[in-house]
Amino acid sequence: MPRRRSPAFRFVAYLAAVSGLAAQPKSVYIGAEMCGNCHPVQFARQSASAHASALSRTPEHRLVASFSTSAPLTRMPVYRFEFSLRGGELRTRISDKVDVMDLPLEWAFGAGRQAVTFVSRVDKDWYVEHYATWYPALRAWGATPGQSELQPATLPQAAGRIYSVSDPQAGIAGCFECHSTGAVTFGDAGEARLAEPGVHCETCHGPGAAHAADPARTTIRNPGKLSARQLNELCGTCHRSPPPNGQTVDWNSAWNVRHQPVYLNESACFRKSRGALTCLTCHDPHEPAEKKTSAFYNSRCMECHGNSAPAPKPVCLAQMPANCVDCHMPLVSPQAPLRFTNHWIGVYAGGAKLKPVR
Repeated sequence: MPRRRSPAFRFVAYLAAVSGLAAQPKSVYIGAEMCGNCHPVQFARQSASAHASALSRTPEHRLVASFSTSAPLTRMPVYRFEFSLRGGELRTRISDKVDVMDLPLEWAFGAGRQAVTFVSRVDKDWYVEHYATWYPALRAWGATPGQSELQPATLPQAAGRIYSVSDPQAGIAGCFECHSTGAVTFGDAGEARLAEPGVHCETCHGPGAAHAADPARTTIRNPGKLSARQLNELCGTCHRSPPPNGQTVDWNSAWNVRHQPVYLNESACFRKSRGALTCLTCHDPHEPAEKKTSAFYNSRCMECHGNSAPAPKPVCLAQMPANCVDCHMPLVSPQAPLRFTNHWIGVYAGGAKLKPVR
């Protein structure tokens, strides 16, 4: 076991690292560990969140040992996927009864609360999003969301969907950008170069070099000071922002429910709260979302909907509701076993889960 460094040692190391930051551009990212030197509590809590584990090299994923290599996956009409784990490297062998492809599962996207999807570099111009996704709830492989309806005609097509390195609108860079912190670039061979895998401090607070050199409140962004709409836009950078006027959303698509800022923006609670209701009302960005209890979320609702709340204080008509969220923010499953909370807070009737009646 490595010897733990004393707080004094860590502070000296921090000062040595910071000493050269004053001359750096304000846009320089310094990494979450540097932030943790001054904010150890927030760093430790955030490091345990799904955001922090949103992306990793597959051998470094916390669930790598549980990715099954015993049960193959099939894809219509004739494709078969087998998996092997050797020396920490996860690979898939894909066959169509005639030819065989053997590919590494290079990057793991997703902490594993719902699913882990894999991406690999094909060459300097292309990446493949693998057809095979690991679903921890099922302890099994299944189709990657959005790929089950595709009908491959060749073995390379069966392997997965390809994304361009150079496409600024729908290329693979956007995937890496939302699952990592800081700049994303690609080398001459197309290899992804990331400042920091996973979503960490500087995704929300901005580049930290200026703040590390001059730790004042004015040298770093504080999302808690943003308005409700500004915060919705910030979170929407990756979780999808509300569409501009003139653009429509398919409210009948269950897949769209995973875009939380879009749906929260439609809620009367959000629109009539005069900025009091934000993403941060319920979600502490420094800890895992699932850590909160139903009682906590109910207490958030009761701040406006309880009998002691200011007028107009509408109160739920149901008797003794066990959980406000169960009724007013229903879970939607576009594909088993995935489930997303509908953030369009409202009154749902007749088993409807996609759009409230009010």
